[in-house]
Amino acid sequence: MNGGTGSGTAPRRRDARRNRELLVEAAHDVFREQGLEAPLDVIARRAGVGNATLYRHFPTRVALVDAVFRDPLSDTMTAGEEARGAPDAWAGLTGYLEAVFTVLATDRGTNDLMTTHLRGIEALDAVHAHNRRTLELLLDRGRTEGTVRPDVTAEDILFALAALGRAVPALTTAAASDAWRRPLALFLDSLRTAPAPSPLPSPALTSSQLVSVLGELGPHRGSGGPAV
Repeated sequence: MNGGTGSGTAPRRRDARRNRELLVEAAHDVFREQGLEAPLDVIARRAGVGNATLYRHFPTRVALVDAVFRDPLSDTMTAGEEARGAPDAWAGLTGYLEAVFTVLATDRGTNDLMTTHLRGIEALDAVHAHNRRTLELLLDRGRTEGTVRPDVTAEDILFALAALGRAVPALTTAAASDAWRRPLALFLDSLRTAPAPSPLPSPALTSSQLVSVLGELGPHRGSGGPAV
């Protein structure tokens, strides 16, 4: 009796694992094409399973997003570590942002994640913290090396990058796949020291102000709003 029960359980578990893998693969494809607001029933159909199977494995959209992006998000942190080790701050900053924007231009799901805030995803929280620290370190070095203007803050950059990042899919759709490089180059140029840079108007955003402002940008109004 016990042997029969065990042998029946193993195939069911294998089927469950396979269904989960199919759902994660399908979700990554659909999120990349349509963004994080893509209908979940489209993902279930792409995976070849029913909606009930999807919800059994992933009761919430957040749970599915976490499973899909946990590993890919680590690539951003790897790029950040490489930027921190660059021979000079300006090379590190430009290389890092170009790497990030290359992903934002090709994956709408990652774009949603990196430019908005979906609460409850630990891997995303870690990436945001790592991203902020990377920028802070590079800005500090850049000021010391004399390549970054002294009055720019991490909040200045995070806000500008979130706004620009949200526009990347529209740029690549309406123009060319690398159309984002022009506005990014213009933005980076504004961070460089100049013989007589213009003073920045109004105080810099605080961290809490940044979260509030970005809450008006992204699609996740019901989950806490966007944050960088």
